Amino acid sequence: MAKPINELHTPVALEYALEMLGPALSGSTPVMVDGTLGLGGHTEAFLERFENLTVVGIDRDEKALELASSRLARFGARFIPAHAIYSDVLEVLEAEGIESVDAILLDLGVSSMQLDEADRGFAYSFDAPLDMRMNQNAGVTAAEILNTYGENDLARIFKEYGEERYAKQAAKAIVERRKIEAFASSADLAGLVSKVVPYIPGKTTGHPAKRIFQALRIEVNGELEILEDTIPAAIAALKVGGRILVMSYHSLEDGIVKRALVHAATSLTPIEMPIELPEHAPIVRMLTKGTAVASDAEKNANPRAASVRMRAAEKIREAA
Repeated sequence: MAKPINELHTPVALEYALEMLGPALSGSTPVMVDGTLGLGGHTEAFLERFENLTVVGIDRDEKALELASSRLARFGARFIPAHAIYSDVLEVLEAEGIESVDAILLDLGVSSMQLDEADRGFAYSFDAPLDMRMNQNAGVTAAEILNTYGENDLARIFKEYGEERYAKQAAKAIVERRKIEAFASSADLAGLVSKVVPYIPGKTTGHPAKRIFQALRIEVNGELEILEDTIPAAIAALKVGGRILVMSYHSLEDGIVKRALVHAATSLTPIEMPIELPEHAPIVRMLTKGTAVASDAEKNANPRAASVRMRAAEKIREAA
């Protein structure tokens, strides 16, 4: 018997999200964007906590959107689903006739549902077709990348997106192997990588292929390029006094989020100017000092929370 939806997914840092975004949702008709809806765990909690809240839930995974919409149907018009990429947040809001919002939540990376579904190919723990597309109706698959990209491009992806020390060796082994037989399954790839990337007792954590799988997923879905566009768009979508919270799961994501938020929180007035020009003043103020992390208790209860890094900010003025 299939598990209920709310048992398939435990939202990461839920209480922290409610604490950080809650002060922006005290108005009479607040609106929030959940840019990474997934199975709707965060959205459900916000809708339950704030009875006048409307949430626009964005996800490019049609199956996740369908499951979340079923879960959240009891909230009626207070939940608005949108099949889109979160970098298109301004276009989504315009289509709904919403000028600006009070809060935005982005819980980045692959969802628990995608990892747990054996046929999606996201996880090295299941033998499945190498797909890895969050939107299964568009884009190239991980198998197509493995079987067509040149050795140098594969090595670049593994090094840049997976921060894999053995990127060159893995790329070479993949190219040699595909001359004999094309890659098709996740177990096939994981098995090959395990022979190339050494397991070092006391230093290696997780499966040797985890960084290769991460790199492929990022390349398949264009995650970093999309995130670069998303943070400025999200800030633009906020009302003055609105808040944004971003949850990242690896240094590449967190670096992009940090640069974008710090840039928006920094005065652009030239050093030689005796006063700060209004149009150069910061657009947001940071609510977190550095990054916030999950509590030890949550890390123990929810393994996905172990690597989360969170940054929050509040919009303090409109851009010129």
